[in-house]
Amino acid sequence: MADTTVRLGIIGLGQQGGMYARLIADGRVPHMTLGAICDTDPAKRDAAREAYPGVPVHDDYRALLASGDVDAVVTTVPHYLHPEIGIAALDAGLHALVEKPVGVYTHQATQLIEFAATKPELTFGIMFNQRMNPLYQRLKEIVANGEIGTIRRSGWTITTWWRPQGYYDSSAWRATWGGEGGGVLVNQAPHQLDLWQWICGVPQKVYSKLGYGVNRDIAVENEVTALVDYGDGVTGTFVTCTYDIAGTDRFEILGDQGKIVVEDSKRAVVTRLRKPEAELSAGMDMADVMRLFTGEVDLDTLYTQETIELESPFGHQHADVLENFARNVLDGTPLVAPGADGIHGVRLANAIHLSSWLDQEVALDLDERQYLDLLNERIREEGLFPVREV
Repeated sequence: MADTTVRLGIIGLGQQGGMYARLIADGRVPHMTLGAICDTDPAKRDAAREAYPGVPVHDDYRALLASGDVDAVVTTVPHYLHPEIGIAALDAGLHALVEKPVGVYTHQATQLIEFAATKPELTFGIMFNQRMNPLYQRLKEIVANGEIGTIRRSGWTITTWWRPQGYYDSSAWRATWGGEGGGVLVNQAPHQLDLWQWICGVPQKVYSKLGYGVNRDIAVENEVTALVDYGDGVTGTFVTCTYDIAGTDRFEILGDQGKIVVEDSKRAVVTRLRKPEAELSAGMDMADVMRLFTGEVDLDTLYTQETIELESPFGHQHADVLENFARNVLDGTPLVAPGADGIHGVRLANAIHLSSWLDQEVALDLDERQYLDLLNERIREEGLFPVREV
């Protein structure tokens, strides 16, 4: 490895892998070069050779790992393979950047995370590109600094994932229990599940209602309504689907000293109360309430509001994660998205599935064996892929 660059091996030259290859080849990741490419599809290997002459191309990821052509790899492959390839890369002495989710079910995700912990000299990251959105970075600071007080409630409605039937028909593994491990919870929504917990903390319990194959010929969930419990009366809701062509992206965080409302992941209105809400309530008699109702109270005496608008053009976040990963390898720059953080979203997604399957509230500290048994029941019913083992 050169002192100033990391040679990245891309395992899987699909949509994501292809984008990362272009970002690197176009010089948008200053401290990274394209070391090698691997894909099991001959047509994609031919396309790689044509697009990136001089870059070694492999048909098996094990050959890439042993080639000496790369210092690190990214796993842009079907979800179930992320832990297997991540472990193999780390075992070969290579740094590993895994795509989201870090695994389909908690046991396999934990295996990768625990193995990575035995290789502290190697960098282990996850592609949570939304953490590079400057808006969410700023909102995390606001919450962490206590600027809206203690969180009492949060909710995210994210239905901008419209996917027509042709999308689901594009790959045999897509939208299957055995090939993908689920639907919107493991494909589109992991970014929001991560950001929600990154900013608001990890819940204790969840109760959910899921829709499976709503308006689509698929077996997995494409509609989710989940209620989470953080303890001490703090709750949150998460709503998502893939059949809303107009789509909504709205994230609200209510604290006891303010509120954040995010629209379209681009604009946020931050309300900061001049006193804690409980103090404002206790200090108002009915006469004050009537003045409030009739618009006689100057709301500026109660709170201030700030609008934050920050653009994050497509591709920039992914390039920034790749660059952050490379810098961690080269000089120890802290990772924005450490691989171990990936367990939180996997655990929440598993708990949401399990709650729906059992029709009951489920603790985030769920029974891994029970989850896998019920997942395998659905894989057997599909009859398309082998069941998964612990």
